[in-house]
Amino acid sequence: MSTRPELKLRTLAPAQHTAARVAGFSYLFTLASANFAEFYARSRLIVDADAVQTVRNVAAHERLFRLGTVSDLITFAAVVVLVLSLYVVLEPINRNLALLAAFWRLAECAIFAVIMLNDFAVLQLLSDADYSRAFDTLQLSALARLFISLHGVGYLIALVFFGLGSTVFAYLWFKSGYIPRALAALGIFSSLLVAIISLAIMVYPSLTAVVLPAMAPIGIFELTLGLWLLVRGVHAPILE
Repeated sequence: MSTRPELKLRTLAPAQHTAARVAGFSYLFTLASANFAEFYARSRLIVDADAVQTVRNVAAHERLFRLGTVSDLITFAAVVVLVLSLYVVLEPINRNLALLAAFWRLAECAIFAVIMLNDFAVLQLLSDADYSRAFDTLQLSALARLFISLHGVGYLIALVFFGLGSTVFAYLWFKSGYIPRALAALGIFSSLLVAIISLAIMVYPSLTAVVLPAMAPIGIFELTLGLWLLVRGVHAPILE
C-alpha cells in the first residue's frame, strides 16, 4: 500500500480566470496612463523651484496640462476595475483580507480623484475670470504653484493607502499560489516600501528625492504581474 499523501488541486471558478485577465490588462493600462500623466504631461510643465516659470508653462501648454489631468482621472477609474478584478480572484483565499485590501485601494482612488480639483483650481487662476484680476502676476503664480504643490501632497497621502492595499493583495497572491511566490514576495516588499517611504516623507520632507527610486520595485512588480496575468493567467496550485 502506498504511503504517498493524496494530492488535490485547488479549483478556480471561471470568473476567477476572467477576472485575472482583466486585472492583467488593467495593471498594464493604468501603468501607461499614470506614467503619461505624471512623467510626460506634468514633468514637462512643472519647475520645482520656479513658480513663475511653472505658471508660464501651464498657460502656454494648457491642453497638455488638461490631458494629464484627464489621463489621471481615467487611471483612477481603471484602478477601480483592477481592484474589483483582484477581489474576485483573491476573495476565496481570505474574504476579510480581500475586502480590506479593496477598501484601502478604493480610498486611494477617492483621494486621487479629489486632488484633481487642485489642477482645475490652477486653470481657474490662470483664466481671464474677473476674480483673478484681484491678484497681480506674482500672487497668481504663487497661488497656482500652491495648488500644484497640494496635488503632490495629496499624491503622498493616496500612496499610503495604495501601499497598504497592494501589500495585502500581494500577500493573498503569495498565499494562493496562483502566481510564482517570488513575484508575490516582490509585491509585498515593494508595496510596503511605497507606504513606508510616503509616511517618512511626510515627517522628513527632505526625503522627497527618494520617491522615484522607491517606486521602481512596485513598477517592476505591477508590470511583471500584469504581463503574467494577461499571458499566463492564474493556475491552481497542487495542495497536499
